[in-house]
Amino acid sequence: MKKYIITILTGFTLTACSDFLKLEPAHQISEAAFYKNAKDFETALVGSYSGLQDLYNAPIVYIGELTSDNAEITWTSPTVGENELDEVNPTPPNNFLNAVWNNCFTTVARSTNILSRLDDVNLTEAQKRRFRGESLFLRAFSYFYLVRIFGGIPIVDVAFRSPDQILDFDMTRRSVDEVYSLIVKDLTESITLLEGVRLPSKSQASVGAARTLLGKVYLTRRQYTEAVGVLKQVIDGNAYSLSTSYQRLFTTGNDELPESIFEIKYLSGNLGEGNGFSTTFTPGRFDMAIFPGNMQGSGRIIPTRDVADAYEPGDTRRRASIGDSVRLINGRFARELHGLKFVDFTTGVGGDGGVNFTALRYADVLLMYAEALNESNQTAAALPFINQVRSRAGIPVLTGLSKAELTLALEKERRVEFLLEGHRWFDLLRTGRALEVMNAYFRREGLRFTMAAHEVLMPIPLREIDINPKLGQNPGY
Repeated sequence: MKKYIITILTGFTLTACSDFLKLEPAHQISEAAFYKNAKDFETALVGSYSGLQDLYNAPIVYIGELTSDNAEITWTSPTVGENELDEVNPTPPNNFLNAVWNNCFTTVARSTNILSRLDDVNLTEAQKRRFRGESLFLRAFSYFYLVRIFGGIPIVDVAFRSPDQILDFDMTRRSVDEVYSLIVKDLTESITLLEGVRLPSKSQASVGAARTLLGKVYLTRRQYTEAVGVLKQVIDGNAYSLSTSYQRLFTTGNDELPESIFEIKYLSGNLGEGNGFSTTFTPGRFDMAIFPGNMQGSGRIIPTRDVADAYEPGDTRRRASIGDSVRLINGRFARELHGLKFVDFTTGVGGDGGVNFTALRYADVLLMYAEALNESNQTAAALPFINQVRSRAGIPVLTGLSKAELTLALEKERRVEFLLEGHRWFDLLRTGRALEVMNAYFRREGLRFTMAAHEVLMPIPLREIDINPKLGQNPGY
C-alpha cells in the first residue's frame, strides 16, 4: 500500500524510500520541472503504457487461463501462488493478485496524473484531446480488470499534490456500480476525444480500442442494447478485418496486423522489453531442442487435454495454438502438450520473447456482437458473425440454432478462438458459468478440487489490508 499511495501522488514508481514525508520536496521539484511541453506528456504516456507489459507477461494470463479449465501446471515445483490459481483456491497473500492490484493502480495513478496536468501547460487543443483520450482509456482499462477480479475497489480519480491530500481522501472501497460508472464515463469521453485522431501504432489507445472495450464493459454489465450499438460502430467503421492467417496473429512479426485493435509490444534483444511466454507455455523439460541453445520451458501454463479435445475436426486453430509433441536433444520426440501462441522460437533466452500480445482484436468484436445480439433475442441476426470466425478456422457454419444453443456455441467458440489470450476466466465470470463449468471440469478430471461460490471474486491482497484495514475483505476469505 505504501507503494500504491506514493504512486498515486507522483505518477511514477518510486523505490527504496522508507520515509514517505521525505519524498515531498523532491516530488514537488521533479513534477514542476517535468510537465513543460508535449514531449514530456509523450514520455509520461510511455510510462503509463509500459505497465501493461508486466500486466500481461504474467498476472493476467495466469488468472485468465490457469484459473480456468484451459490450462494446468506440469512443472514439478510450482509456487504456492500458481497452485492456488490452478485449483481455484486463491488466498489473500497470492503474489499474482498483488501484482494485478499494484500494476493496475499504478497505471490508474499515472493516467490520472497526466489528466491533472494538461491544463497547466501550453498545448494545442489537438494535443490535449489526444493525451486526455489515451489517459482515460488506460485508466478505464485498468479499472475494468480490477473490478472484475476484486469487485468493489477504491476509486482514485484525482491526482494528489501533498501527503495531507492523501490522508484526507476516502480510500475505502466503492461499490461495483460506482466503479463501472467511472469506467463507462472515461471510455465514453475517450471515444469523443479520439474520434478522427490518427495514431502511429496499435499499441496506443484509439477510438476503435475505446469502443471495443466499452462494448466489452456493456456486455459484462448485461446491457445488451448498448453493447450492440457500440460494437456495431466498430464493425461498420471498416477499420479492422480478420487476418487471413490465424497463426500469424501469434508469431514473430505480428505487429500492426489488420485484426489487431490494441496490442502490447514486446522486443527481443532489449533487456527488460521481452516477454516470458516462450518458457511459460512450453514443457518444463531439460532435454528439449525447440529453442536456440536448447533453452528449457517451465511448464507453468500448459493447455489441458480437455481444451485440446474441444476443437472440432479440421479446425485450423488447433495446430496454431497447441503442440502435441516436442523435439528432444537426442532427435526423438516426446508427446507433451504445449502452447504455441506468443512463443518466440527465435530466442534462447528466458524472458526475451519478441512476439506482441494482442489484448483486443477484431474476432473478439464479432463474437461479442453475436453474443449481444443473441441475448437481445436476435439469434438469427447473430449467426453470421460467429460464422465469420468459424469460416476463417475452416469449420462448418452454424445454422438454425436456438438462443440457448447459440449461447453454448459462443462459449465454446470463444474458448478455442482465444486460448492462452487471457479471456477464459473472464468469459465464464461474465456469463455466470464459472462455478458450474469449473466444478464439472474438476469432476471429469477426477480431481478433488472444488470451486466455492465466493471464489468468483478474488481476495483483496493481504498486503493492502494490512496497511489499510478500511479496505475490508471479500466474503469467504
